[in-house]
Order: sequence, then C-alpha cells, then structure tokens
Amino acid sequence: MSDFTLYPAIDVRDGRVVRLRQGDYAQETRYADDPLELASRYSAAGARWLHLVDLDAARAGGYTLAPLLDELKRRTRLKVQTGGGVRGEADVDALLAAGADRVVVGSLAVREPGRVASWVARYGAERITVALDTRRDAEGRWRLPVHGWTEEGGRELDVLAAAYDEVGLRHLLCTDISRDGMLSGPNFDLYRYLCERFPRLRVQASGGVADAGEVAVARASGCGGIVLGKALLDGRFTLADVIAEQTPC
Repeated sequence: MSDFTLYPAIDVRDGRVVRLRQGDYAQETRYADDPLELASRYSAAGARWLHLVDLDAARAGGYTLAPLLDELKRRTRLKVQTGGGVRGEADVDALLAAGADRVVVGSLAVREPGRVASWVARYGAERITVALDTRRDAEGRWRLPVHGWTEEGGRELDVLAAAYDEVGLRHLLCTDISRDGMLSGPNFDLYRYLCERFPRLRVQASGGVADAGEVAVARASGCGGIVLGKALLDGRFTLADVIAEQTPC
C-alpha cells in the first residue's frame, strides 16, 4: 500500500472532535473522543498519516491546535498534514515548527494562488497540500468556496488545479462539498477526471466515504490517498479493517 495513503481525519472545534454536514457550522455532530486519544488509536491501528483540521481557525483565522500537534508528534508516530486559518508565510512557518509534516492551505490557495504557488518552491512540494474544496453550480461548473465554505471564491476548479500543476504542486486535496459528511459515497467521476487530467498530482479524495470498499475504488480511480472522517467516527468500518484489505497493486 506504499503508493496509496489513508488519512484518518480529526476535525476540531472548541477543543472537541466534531464533524460538519456539508461544511455547515450550524450542522455539527460532536463526538466524545478526545482528539489526542483518537489520534493515538488511529496510530495504533496502523495509520501512518493524520489529517488534522482546525475548524475554528478555518473560519476566524489563527491556528489554535499547536499544543495538540506537539503532543501528537511526541506521543505517536503519525505524520500530520494540518491546516485551518493559514493566511501567510508566518502561519506556514509556525505550523512546520510545531511539527506539521505538511501544511494544508485552503481559502488562501483560492484567493491568492500566485502567493501559495511560491510556497511550493520555498518549502518544497512535500510540505504543502493545497485544498480545493468544490461545489458544482447550476451551470455545471465546479466552483471553489472559501472562508470555511461560507463565501464564493470566484474561481473554478479546473483552472486553478492546472495552475498549481504547472508550478509543481504534488499534493491536492479535493472535497466535493455536497458529499462531505453525508455518507453518500465519494464523487469518483470527479476524482477520475482530476487524476486523468493531472497525472503528476497525488489527489486526495475527500467527502462521503461510507464503506470500506470505496477506499479500493478511490485507489483504482488513480487517487494518491483518501481522507476518512465520519465513517470511521460512526464505526461503519475500522481503520485496521481497511488497512488489512489493501494489497499492493
């Protein structure tokens, strides 16, 4: 499974593990798990990476999870890609200094792509994950909302993905917002399209995973990895089960 990465996800709001329905802060499900304890269980189950999201920072700015990130790095073997509220180089520097292996850049990657593209060169392609979270409009165009998915960013997925591909981006996390937290299955047509058009990118599928079999479909679609959130939290399958089912292609 060396060419495909599982990213169990922990979204944190007010210090608690939560999941949002389609990115709506008013539709929040809270879980009893402590973020550090949950991450430790994922690590013990065989996870190599963790996707950690600061939901408070995603809306208001100012990353708040540095103490948690420090604990994660000291107490587990997990590599961590994390984001929320990244507004400039100082934020990237701070997250890397706190132990992040990759910094996830979302809204700023849509609003100021030239600036974020320069970070790929400055920090290296393995240190930046661009998150292009997308929603299809009435005309069938894949738009890119920003600011915790509460505002329209005015750009299209195809155009921006192409621009980042040209500057050497390696890791692209793409969430179909309509599937996020819905357990309705990922948008595999979207991921197949992205992987075929941009074969140099390691696309991370995100949103809608409901059963373990969909992990294999994501891999067969050409994705470099998949983010697993609500389905794990709700016990639809275990991380250990998914890891055991994966075999090298």
